Amino acid sequence: MFTGIITGMGQISAVQPLGDTAAHGKRLVITPPAGYLDDVGLGDSIALNGACMTVTTLSPDTQQFTVDISAESLLKTTGLDTPGPINMEKALRANDRLGGHLVSGHVDGLGQVTHFAQVGESWELRVLAPRVLGKYLAYKGSITINGVSLTVNRIADSDAGTQVSINLIPHTVQNTALGSLATGSRVNLEIDLIARYVERMLSADPQSLKVPA
Repeated sequence: MFTGIITGMGQISAVQPLGDTAAHGKRLVITPPAGYLDDVGLGDSIALNGACMTVTTLSPDTQQFTVDISAESLLKTTGLDTPGPINMEKALRANDRLGGHLVSGHVDGLGQVTHFAQVGESWELRVLAPRVLGKYLAYKGSITINGVSLTVNRIADSDAGTQVSINLIPHTVQNTALGSLATGSRVNLEIDLIARYVERMLSADPQSLKVPA
């Protein structure tokens, strides 16, 4: 479990194939900020651009770690198959502050940046989400974009999907990989966990949810 508060901006330094076919995944070599791995162990969970991954090797000498990502995960995510900047968040601990919102680290769909421009001291980011996710998005609700917990300022539904408008403060642009986005960029989206369960409860047949006596 995560919160959507980025704890470090790292770099995918290398992408290594795990096999010769499309059914094989890849191994990512990640270079985090200095000292980031001080409390990380083998098997720990770290979200990379919003996708929960498992640390498979640690290299104290080079201050790098690796994760293995399956072909299925590569198909369902973006930004994890080529070298470049990446948002990182360590898994939530029971005594941590919940600074963002509850995030599972499971990508629900891919969005596309339709607008990214400075407005005053801040930046406006607009992302077109798939129509299937539109029912989970609400004004002033939460959404995770590339692992970052953000607040929806405006929503516009269309045949192409649901466009969300988000205001980014300078700190977010400077301290996450969102600053490298541009119009046309694809992003990982995760809907609000609570919205997912509310939709299920409202749409399910009450008779099917009854527990047999």
